[in-house]
Amino acid sequence: MSPALTVERTGPGGAVARLTLARPEVHNAFDAALIGALRTTFGTLAREGPTELRAVVLAGDGPSFCAGADVAWMRAAAALDVETNEQDAMAMADMFEVVDTCPVPVVVRVHGAALGGGMGLCAVADIVIAERGTRFGFTETRLGILPAVISPFVVAKIGESEARALFPGGRRFDAVRAQRIGLVHEVVEGEAALDAAVDAAIRDVLAAGPTAARAAKSIIREIRGLGHGSAKWHTARTIARQRVSAEAREGLAAFTEKRRAAWMPDEDAGGG
Repeated sequence: MSPALTVERTGPGGAVARLTLARPEVHNAFDAALIGALRTTFGTLAREGPTELRAVVLAGDGPSFCAGADVAWMRAAAALDVETNEQDAMAMADMFEVVDTCPVPVVVRVHGAALGGGMGLCAVADIVIAERGTRFGFTETRLGILPAVISPFVVAKIGESEARALFPGGRRFDAVRAQRIGLVHEVVEGEAALDAAVDAAIRDVLAAGPTAARAAKSIIREIRGLGHGSAKWHTARTIARQRVSAEAREGLAAFTEKRRAAWMPDEDAGGG
């Protein structure tokens, strides 16, 4: 594992992967090593089965979650030719895509600052929980560049109208606005509350059937762009397969018998 990214396994059977951006001296800014570590780690996690991996938490060490791209790395890139810069940009795009397509829910713990590429990580997450004092911004244009690679993910998350208002000027904004535009789902006061909210989100995920949680996340992507007829048939087939699964039978039996389903951790186990 790269020193730029640490991984800890917690929860029942180590089914929760907790990833921490570990470049606190530069506010966890992206460079080639961190981009590569994220891409490789999420790619490896994606190959784990439903009971082996049930949730991912992504956080940042030090004073900030992620301050975007490392200025020294960008300055070096500016001295390279267009083709080499395209390769670098594609590596970053691949990294965001592998996070976006992670089969299990990804919870992002945001504090301090989420700027530029850090906003991209928020956009590809499923659940974003932020400390109230966090500052957000698509600040690339103030460096003479633009939020290009993250734009497909960000526009899908916050919509074209908000992107048009925020991309060109690069103004920073607070967690309340980030929540209002749909980038953040929950805002809490203080880092203790932040940790508690992340743990609560993980408990929710662990309460769901492992294959059901994956299928519920997947169907959102699968119906994107489908016409009404195609979506109707696809969703009918999907729920039919899930209804006859052993997991569904166990879930319905547990509900009827007023007991915890087999996949649920003990209440005192916490969010892991």
